[in-house]
Amino acid sequence: MSQWKPRTFLAQALGKIDPESRAIVPPIHVSTTYQRDEDNQYRSGNVYGRADNETVREAEAIIAQLEGGAAAMVLGSGMSAAVAVFSTLSPGDHVIAPRVMYWALRNWLATEGVRHGLEVTFVDAADTSAVAAALRPGRTKLVWLETPSNPLWEISDIAAIVIVAHAAGARVAVDSTCATPLLTRPLELGADIVMHAATKYLNGHSDVIAGALVTAKIDDTWASLQRIRASHGMILGPFEAYLLIRGMRTLDLRVRAACASALELVKRLEKHAHVAAVLYPGLPSHPQHALACAQMQGGFGGMLSIRAKGGVEHAIATAARVRLWKRATSLGGVESLIEHRASIEGAGSPCPPDLLRLSVGVEDVDDLYADLDAALNGAG
Repeated sequence: MSQWKPRTFLAQALGKIDPESRAIVPPIHVSTTYQRDEDNQYRSGNVYGRADNETVREAEAIIAQLEGGAAAMVLGSGMSAAVAVFSTLSPGDHVIAPRVMYWALRNWLATEGVRHGLEVTFVDAADTSAVAAALRPGRTKLVWLETPSNPLWEISDIAAIVIVAHAAGARVAVDSTCATPLLTRPLELGADIVMHAATKYLNGHSDVIAGALVTAKIDDTWASLQRIRASHGMILGPFEAYLLIRGMRTLDLRVRAACASALELVKRLEKHAHVAAVLYPGLPSHPQHALACAQMQGGFGGMLSIRAKGGVEHAIATAARVRLWKRATSLGGVESLIEHRASIEGAGSPCPPDLLRLSVGVEDVDDLYADLDAALNGAG
């Protein structure tokens, strides 16, 4: 399998054939408990469904191969995956996180994380020097990155931050949900752990809530994560794991299509009379474009944001007028979504009130632009 390109092993779900039925589509294993051997052993490796499931393991094997990691685990949501990583830390540990990041996790860090004794510093993670300045050697245990960052799509220099973080004794975890393993491989850049909200691009059909973690090496932290997942009941169900596998079979095709359409849309939207700014790392005008070109291979993602010239009222009105784009939260599905993000994030959000976040799906790009153009121009 190592010689196969991602599109190939994804399309075949690693090429595994069910040994019993010879099926090329993996079966769903739904049992919650497993029989012991007559000598009281569990040679199958399966004891109880909260930690053991073959369908779950197949999904994990695909994700580990995608990221080039030593091992992967899937969990019940992206939030549970992220929280599990922070749960490996101890009260008093210092962590660094981006000023701009997935809002639900930022809120968790600022409230529940602090309540459990973590010291959290939010920084401009697109500025490596700001991350370095925030490090407390011996006390900072984790640097959490999200690149591109949601919803401003800033880029963090993973390799450079890894160097300064490791020198200070801190591990680096990267939320690579929007980049996907096809565009950025954080472990190859030195990161210790990669997180995906698998609900998004990995599944890609808006019908599964799931999270994933991939580790660069099997170590004490990974063993701790395995214990946390089992003891906290964070396991993904077998049917959800099956749907995740099914979704990943078309991941390469979907991501390539979304990247191509997003790039075409931003080129047109940059010239639109009612758009004040377009935020997308694939544009030469993006402040971290050169870094994105070096760090993201094969595309710049299917996520972008626009800022409406008429301010918050125009932004909300634009979202109200679309017909093809769907007004909904989430991202990474085959259908294109539009969202007034500040309305979701609420007070304290760094998201500009005139910003609309767009998740580009796999529809015809001319249809997508025509719908946005009409909505921006007040038609609909």
